[in-house]
Amino acid sequence: MIILRNLLRNNGAKERAKSRTRKLSIKEGSAYSISDGFGIKYITPYALAMNASNSQIGLLSSIPTLLGNISQIYTTKLMEKYPRNQILFIGAMLQAFMWLPVLGVGIFFFFFNSSNSFSIDLLILFYTMLVAFGSFISPAWNSLMKDIVTRNSGKYFGTRNRVCGLVALVSMLLASFLLDYFKHTKVFFGFIALFSMAFIFRSLSAIMLKNYYEPRLKLEKEYYFTFLQFIKNIPKSNFGKFVVFVSLSTLATQIASPFFAVYMLRELNFSYTFWISTVISSILASLLFMPIWGKFTDKYGTVKTLKITGIFTPLVPFLWLLSPLLYKINFYLLLAYIIIVESFSGFIWAGFNLAAGNFIYDAVTRQRMALCIAYFSVINSIGFFIGASFGGIVSSMSSIPFGISPLIFVFFISGIARFLVYIFVSPTIKEVRTVKDLDIKNMHKDLLDFKPKKILNHLK
Repeated sequence: MIILRNLLRNNGAKERAKSRTRKLSIKEGSAYSISDGFGIKYITPYALAMNASNSQIGLLSSIPTLLGNISQIYTTKLMEKYPRNQILFIGAMLQAFMWLPVLGVGIFFFFFNSSNSFSIDLLILFYTMLVAFGSFISPAWNSLMKDIVTRNSGKYFGTRNRVCGLVALVSMLLASFLLDYFKHTKVFFGFIALFSMAFIFRSLSAIMLKNYYEPRLKLEKEYYFTFLQFIKNIPKSNFGKFVVFVSLSTLATQIASPFFAVYMLRELNFSYTFWISTVISSILASLLFMPIWGKFTDKYGTVKTLKITGIFTPLVPFLWLLSPLLYKINFYLLLAYIIIVESFSGFIWAGFNLAAGNFIYDAVTRQRMALCIAYFSVINSIGFFIGASFGGIVSSMSSIPFGISPLIFVFFISGIARFLVYIFVSPTIKEVRTVKDLDIKNMHKDLLDFKPKKILNHLK
């Protein structure tokens, strides 16, 4: 009887620790979102302020992602020796400190007139290290969160993403006001303010990561398999087919994705505030629909969500093809149109990204979570690298068929590629858990029943 009582007491203490960590994770994610909103979201405008070319923007997007995700392969080995929350703390702190040399590049460019080519090369180097430290800890974070979020993962992560997205939205808007204020005097002073905030709040995020509850994780020898074994098993594995689908979708998407900001800031002459308003519209749509997508995913499955949202992703770059015509008619009509397009994009990608993340949680065992996340990230980043690099090369071409803008041509190619991936690859993925059949007539009763107070309770 005493043993049973102690067991129940220990289980109760563990559940309380998990509940505390779930709430702390939303606060930690909010701190990171401030760092992201003031820092990472503005790395492309920072490079453009240093006169980066389209091909350099492509490399700035692709190289950090590729090398950063390759570093994840080594995370699982560290998890055999060190607690996951310790790995998270060190990686996040190193990422925070990398904002200092990123700012240093600007000092040499703006005040000491270092060459454009040398400055961008240094920026790519330091930003790659910054992204790598953040990517390195991703398998440990996902492994730990699988232990912390043991049920209703779609609902929890939908709520977490919504709160963090709202914080990021406000941060990006404030950052745009700062940059526009300094734009006509010393724009670098604006970036000093932005990246200093990114450094401070990523440091706070790191401290909170250190305080995550760490359930004991003992990795058996059988859990490990090599990257080559993973590649060989892809055609026979449902998870492998999922990795191929998401990675090819990433490749097709990144042909265009890094260049929307370039197109608006350079060709459409948007101010930072107008540009960030389009980004915010996408995030705001994600915030509004994330809880609905979370409930949809929990009830009807991740694969249905991926297929429903995936069919609409090609529309996003196609809709951008009208922007040159609207630019000639009226600037504010163009701005309103792009905000609508980006809102639609946010709605679609909120469901796609949430379902992709939850598919991994459903399909992978606790022992192999970190390893599968690492291998998935490597393959996905290869798609990212190829897509962004290809987009950079095409957008830098001097001669484009039909005399259209190279960036508009890139958007068209991306739309075609997304459509082909959806048609040929998405049918191969199967659901990994038992879910309800899709009932179009009645599903709205479940999905639209959410209240803001429930979201605020997660923060208490």
